[in-house]
Order: sequence, then C-alpha cells, then structure tokens
Amino acid sequence: MPSTNSWTHEIESPVAAPRLFRAGVMDWHTLAPKLVPQIVASAHAVEGEGGVGSVRQFNFTSAMPFNLIKERLEFLDVDKCECKSTLIEGGGIGAAIEAATSHIKVESAANGRSMVKVKSTYKLLPGIEVEDEITKAKGYVTAIFKAAEAYLIANPDAYNDQINQSTEIIYMINM
Repeated sequence: MPSTNSWTHEIESPVAAPRLFRAGVMDWHTLAPKLVPQIVASAHAVEGEGGVGSVRQFNFTSAMPFNLIKERLEFLDVDKCECKSTLIEGGGIGAAIEAATSHIKVESAANGRSMVKVKSTYKLLPGIEVEDEITKAKGYVTAIFKAAEAYLIANPDAYNDQINQSTEIIYMINM
C-alpha cells in the first residue's frame, strides 16, 4: 500500500510577493530556460492558457535526475499569489511516486519583502524511501525562487506593471 507523505519549505525574499509569484511560478516556464539553462533545457505550455487545468512541461538537462516533468494547474488565485499543481508525468511518477502535488503561496512580508511557502504532498510506491530526494527537492525549489529573485532585482521594471492581475493571464507562450 503506498504511503502518503509531505514536506514543507519556506524561502524569504526581498522581492514583493506579486512580482515573485508571477516570475517564479506563473511565468517560470518562460524564464527558466533563460535563467537556469544548466538545469532547464526548455519548457512550454502543453495545453491551456495559464488558468486552472493548464498543463506545462519542463525538459531538464543531465543536471537533474529525470528528463522532464509535466504539471497541471489545479488551483490558482493570482491576487493571493497562491496555486496548487499536480505532477502528471515524469519526475519519478510511476518509478518511485504514485502521485504528487505542490501548493505554493507567496505571502507579503514587511518592507516590501515576501515569504514563499511550499507544501509538497506525495504518495510513494511500495518499498520506496526518499529522504535524500526531499532535501534535493527543497534545494531545487530554493534555486527556482532565488533565480527569479535575482532576475527581478536586476530588472526592477519586470513584472511590475499595474494591470489588474485577477483578469490577466500570465502564461505567455513564446517558445
């Protein structure tokens, strides 16, 4: 019988929550190949336009233990900088993991800063242990948000528009 487990992780950032959420979550498939090409070879939307039900794929270099992941957006609240996605292919699905979801919330903090809160829930296949993989996963999540943070600090006008975020779809398909 597969066991269900979870882990949580928090990352502090000097970048405002809406900007970090948009760059590090909603538009990460566009930014990742540019910001971390040593890890993400390519990424693209597979279906949908960024709303609930949309699927995107990330193709990795040999730096990662798997070739790709496909994730489906299950929940999205852009105004609250929160989403939940389900891993539907790659990333150990079928080999070590039966199912996995990630819940990400980027909360505003004092002085324009933010706190990224991640909760990953997964169901392992029988006989699988993943303690080392959890540590690696937390490192990957931190690297994603720190790369987005560095980009936003270096580009203070990026993702800083005043468009009504609740009606704007951020998923840009320009691959």
